Amino acid sequence: MTAIDPDTLNADAEARKARLFTRINKADAWFQVLGLSWVTPILKAVAGDNPRAQISEIWRLLGVPLMAILLFLFAWASLAPTVQTSLGAIPGPGAVWEQAQNLHADAVREGEKATAFYERQDARNAEALANNEPDKVRDRVYTGRPTYYDQIWTSIKTVFFGFLIASIVAIPLGIAAGLSATANAALNPLIQIFKPVSPLAWLPIVTMIVSATYASDGFFAKSFLVSAITVTLCSLWPTLINTALGVASIDKDLVNVSKVLKMNTYTKITKLVLPSALPLIFTGLRLSLGVGWMVLIAAEMLAQNPGLGKFVWDEFQNGSSQSLAKIIVAVLTIGIIGFLLDRVMYAIQSLFTFTNHR
Repeated sequence: MTAIDPDTLNADAEARKARLFTRINKADAWFQVLGLSWVTPILKAVAGDNPRAQISEIWRLLGVPLMAILLFLFAWASLAPTVQTSLGAIPGPGAVWEQAQNLHADAVREGEKATAFYERQDARNAEALANNEPDKVRDRVYTGRPTYYDQIWTSIKTVFFGFLIASIVAIPLGIAAGLSATANAALNPLIQIFKPVSPLAWLPIVTMIVSATYASDGFFAKSFLVSAITVTLCSLWPTLINTALGVASIDKDLVNVSKVLKMNTYTKITKLVLPSALPLIFTGLRLSLGVGWMVLIAAEMLAQNPGLGKFVWDEFQNGSSQSLAKIIVAVLTIGIIGFLLDRVMYAIQSLFTFTNHR
């Protein structure tokens, strides 16, 4: 029997360890995109890579944020009862969590009602068809009140629709402004005038224009279009400005190469301009989506359009003992969704730009 060389065993073990750390380092890029950078030191500690140093990194990336959250919750629970309002004391974390559970339970009950409604409707239609009475077949939509989850979904759809329109408008204009000094001179005054305008100023104008020009039986509801267009008007500026800046800052040597190769405009934009300007374009898109999310909540509150903003306003007007807690649930929901939207945009940016900027 041939003896196994210990040096060979050690070399194999080191090679396996090196491959493991390589995989961990590759996964770390996605952990950072997802906001889970603390997973990397945990994996490295488990793999035996300097556990003391990794524990210090785990504390910095995970322990410190958790400690800050716990301190915030403690301060909130301690100070909230001392602030009295017309609706009673400010609710603490326990009361807010209870109302979050109530909103979930309400959504489940409403879902059960909708399911029962459609089951009864299907049974009636089946019976009518069995009795050879097709004229009695009816397909109606359940018209129960929207649940908390329905309003969240409405706001997300609206902000993405408005953001998409803003991107379609802003990116071509930004490319034109970055490539042409004349186009930049033409667009700059408009940017400086309209960029600071509040969504509360745009909203009545948009409402009147949509009401006057859009048919009530169109594909989109008027309230949806009003909110989405308001988002567009307020969120396109960061993308436009960053796109123009990214295009204008392209290396002049690359521009000279495009001239030497006699690239046409389309080839120049797709092969040279966009790849070079993508990091700044995505920075503008992330900023625009964040602005759009904030604008949307304000627009929904003021115009009473369906969504989280309307939910907050309705609870404020309701004035029940649970209203404050429900409003705080909505505030936390808005913040968490805003964070997740930014993570989604950063993940897309990482796929296309291969940058490490966060």
